Amino acid sequence: MLDTLFTMVRDVGDDRARPASRQSVTVVIAAWRAAATIGRAVGSALAQPEAAEVIVVDDASADGEATLSAARAVDDGSGRLKVFALDRNAGPAAARNAAIAASCAPWICVLDSDDFMQPGRLGKLLELTGSGHDLIADDLLQVPEGEPITVGRVLWFREQPAAFDVSFSAFVESNVTKASRLRREMGFLKPLMRREFLERHGLAYDEAMRLGEDYDLYARALSLGGRMRLVQWAGYVSVMRGNSLSLNHGRRELGALEASDDRLLASGRLSKDEAATVKRHRFTTRSRIAWIDFMAELKGGQPVHAIGVVLKDPRQTPYIFRGLARMIAGRFAGAGKA
Repeated sequence: MLDTLFTMVRDVGDDRARPASRQSVTVVIAAWRAAATIGRAVGSALAQPEAAEVIVVDDASADGEATLSAARAVDDGSGRLKVFALDRNAGPAAARNAAIAASCAPWICVLDSDDFMQPGRLGKLLELTGSGHDLIADDLLQVPEGEPITVGRVLWFREQPAAFDVSFSAFVESNVTKASRLRREMGFLKPLMRREFLERHGLAYDEAMRLGEDYDLYARALSLGGRMRLVQWAGYVSVMRGNSLSLNHGRRELGALEASDDRLLASGRLSKDEAATVKRHRFTTRSRIAWIDFMAELKGGQPVHAIGVVLKDPRQTPYIFRGLARMIAGRFAGAGKA
């Protein structure tokens, strides 16, 4: 397993009731062909005085070491930057596990290779670590690729800044896709995570997942009694790209996400209401799988088989019909512009 790639040598006690020291955070950056953005991400992490170490794991980019070189180019000479490369591409979950295994700070913070942090973010979050929470997240500022942060929009607190403890049900419910509301999935958040809690419960990223691996880890942590706090934006900038895997994914990735919900449901840790929420999340994932199967049959010239996809689970019919309507409307719109 890639999570045993590096040897862990540390002695970390339970710091639940203690305030964090100045350099208390490991910043983890998984990268794949990210030469254009990794320097900005690494630089923003090294600019945080509270970052004890910044660990970059290149997920076998096979780009002539362009990603590795771009990461090393912004090293500030403090000795905090560590750069590794995996021998084979294994996905962000495996890269993050490898980085965490090579680190030692009591708090762990994931930073995507195309995102960045504003100065002071880690300091603001560390001020809250004496509260007994195991995950401390700030809101995201979502900024379209190539645009200044002044046009960004926060993910969650869009009306009035606030802060609250996130329950398991509230977390999962926020990740249920609904056509009637804007996307506000807490699975996109990048919290500080208490290392002691993760290690005590044997929690790591599921390396079979290349979509929703954050959702899966946070949901498992909350189901095990982890305490999560969400506060207003402290400085995480999420760059929204049109070719992001979170927006472009296939049946395999969705199947792994569905399987993560199945494991939660089979864990025996959920109340009746919590299980019902997970089933709603699973249903929306199954809807997307049904759409992919339906379209595959249509494109393959098998309309009867496509109808069979609908009949297999008639509850998916509204989702598939909405997808067809959007597709037809899009073609008409395209024809009108021609």
